[in-house]
Amino acid sequence: MNDRSTVRYGPEPDQVVDLVVPARAVGPVPLVVLLHGGFWRAQNDRHYLAKATDSLTADGIAVANVEYRRTGAGGGWPTTFTDVAQALDALPALIERGYPGRVDLDTVVYVGHSAGGQLGLWAALRHRLAPGTPGWRAHPAKVAGVVALAALADMAESHRLNLDNGAVAHVLGGGPDDVPDRYAATDPARLGELGIPVFLVHGELDEMVPVSVSRSYRAAAGGTLVEVPGASHVDVVRPGSTAWAAVRDAVRQILDKA
Repeated sequence: MNDRSTVRYGPEPDQVVDLVVPARAVGPVPLVVLLHGGFWRAQNDRHYLAKATDSLTADGIAVANVEYRRTGAGGGWPTTFTDVAQALDALPALIERGYPGRVDLDTVVYVGHSAGGQLGLWAALRHRLAPGTPGWRAHPAKVAGVVALAALADMAESHRLNLDNGAVAHVLGGGPDDVPDRYAATDPARLGELGIPVFLVHGELDEMVPVSVSRSYRAAAGGTLVEVPGASHVDVVRPGSTAWAAVRDAVRQILDKA
C-alpha cells in the first residue's frame, strides 16, 4: 500500500493537497504535482485524477494532487491563482514534515489537465510576473519540466473560441480587451518560453479544448507537442489509454534529464 495523506496549505476548505508516496521506494523519489482541470469551475475537483495518481505512484513517483478554489465557490481572479501559488510554495515543507527524506524535492514535474495545464505552465513562470502581481515570487520552487494535457495554454485564443461557454472570461472577469493586465499575468502563451522541458499532450479528437489551442501555444512559446490520434479530452488522464502512455513517456523524459 502507498502512504497517503491530505494536508492543508491554508484555512479554506479547498486549500488542501492529497499526497501519495510509494511505500516501497528505495531512496527519495521524484514528485509530480497534479493540477486538475474543469475550466476553473467549482463543479469539478481533484478527485477525478485518482486513477492517474495511482498510475504515477506505480511508476515510483510521489504525487501531490492539488485542490484550489474555483469559480462559483470563492475562486476566480486572483484567488484561483494565488491558491495554486500558495500550495506550491507550501508543498516542500508539508512533504518533508510528513515524509522526511522520502521525496526528492529537487526533481519535480508539474502535470496539469485542461485548466490545470494552464495553471501548471503559469506556475513555472511565476518569477517572470511583475513584482506584486498575484502569484509572483522571485525564486519559486525548482521545477524540472511541465506536462500540459489538453491544456488551455493560450487563454486569449481559448476566450476567442468561447470554450465551455466563456470559462476564461468567467475566471478572469472579462476578455482580453476588458482586463488586459490579467491576461498578461496569466496567459502562458504571452509569458514566453519556460527554459525547461515542456510537453503538450493533446488528443486529436478533443471535443472540449481543440488541439489548435496547444498548437497556438507552441507557436508562441515552444515546447514539444504530442498529438494523439483518436484521443478525446479525458483520454489524456485515463490510465490504460494510448494518450496516457504518451503522458507517462513525457514525464519519464523530463525525469531522465533532471
